[in-house]
Amino acid sequence: MKEETTKKALTLKLLTKSNVWDVQENDIFRMWEGADKDSEVKDNLHRYVDIIKTAFLVEELKDDTKLMKGKYEKMGYKIATVKIDENLKITWAIKKRPILRVSDLTYENITHISAAKLVEVLERNFGGGWDSLPQSIQDIIESGFEISTTTLPQNRLHKPGGMYDKKIADGFEVLEVLKGTWVEAIFVKVKPQMEKPRLQLQPKNEDDDLPIDDYKNHDDIDDEIEEPTDFNDDDINEDNYRTTFVIEPDPDEEAGGLEDYVDEE
Repeated sequence: MKEETTKKALTLKLLTKSNVWDVQENDIFRMWEGADKDSEVKDNLHRYVDIIKTAFLVEELKDDTKLMKGKYEKMGYKIATVKIDENLKITWAIKKRPILRVSDLTYENITHISAAKLVEVLERNFGGGWDSLPQSIQDIIESGFEISTTTLPQNRLHKPGGMYDKKIADGFEVLEVLKGTWVEAIFVKVKPQMEKPRLQLQPKNEDDDLPIDDYKNHDDIDDEIEEPTDFNDDDINEDNYRTTFVIEPDPDEEAGGLEDYVDEE
């Protein structure tokens, strides 16, 4: 019931290359009704047609006679006339693209098929087992399904209580590929759809950015260092005595010292 409601709620504007695989031919014709009155749709017709073509074969019937329509209907097409604008109507024959070969699998449609359908596709194309598939196809399949394999002798594969029974009990579909007297079992199960976590922003508290006050008394920072004042003259000697005064020499002493260098006349 929920799926039917979703289909009815879909419009051309909401179609994507993924969810278009969930609708059928009649849904496409229904969505197109009234499209000629929507300016946004009219301006992007090619875009919506390209999206539809990812999941449907679309043919425009230039010859819409009863005979021609009958030929397409025998091939499984649904036929209807769609209105492009006030002056243009075209006849479409559309058909859901079949998924028959592994080459038909895409990232867009892989999540829209069942495990049983995937086993059917693999069985139709298999020869050498899971490893015989191109890596690109394996990546597409594993994006939508849990895959595990085992290769055992035929008489051991179905051993009671073994891996085969456990996988079946866990909801896996299985494909058996014969390899002489051995069998490769490929177990397939749809991956659960994981909801993306939503980021919840917490309200910011302006006080959180303020530095923590660890000081009990800010005046302690500015305290001057006390120097000792109880000097004892007996403790002062040439090793620990310093002065910041520059002692100027006595001019008379300098003059007396120069007499030795002055020539007597």
